[in-house]
Amino acid sequence: MTAPCAATHESNEMIVSDWVAWATVIAAGIVTLAARASFIVMPPGTRVPAWLQRALKFVAAAVLPALVLPEVLFREVPTGDTINTLRLIAALLAMAVAWKTRNILATLCVGMAALWLLQWQFLVR
Repeated sequence: MTAPCAATHESNEMIVSDWVAWATVIAAGIVTLAARASFIVMPPGTRVPAWLQRALKFVAAAVLPALVLPEVLFREVPTGDTINTLRLIAALLAMAVAWKTRNILATLCVGMAALWLLQWQFLVR
């Protein structure tokens, strides 16, 4: 009888050993720390290239949708649905207010009020 191969599973999925998983997590942590610390520990006379300064202006605009969209669409999804329609409607209303007023407080208030009213109207019955 032969010993099973450590790299495969009965369903032909790859099994990652513990040390590879830990090495990956540690490497990702080191890369993240180095990227963040590079702006803090730079010598005082160091200048950031103009192309990098222009690119960094778009980081917040790129990260915010990536953080918000999964929460809006996939959080507390009703059984049988693929997305949370009530949260999507509230987010669209908040987007309209943000676009029209450019006021963060108004955007938050309208988005939360819309979500609460929609949930009260459709889920509490």
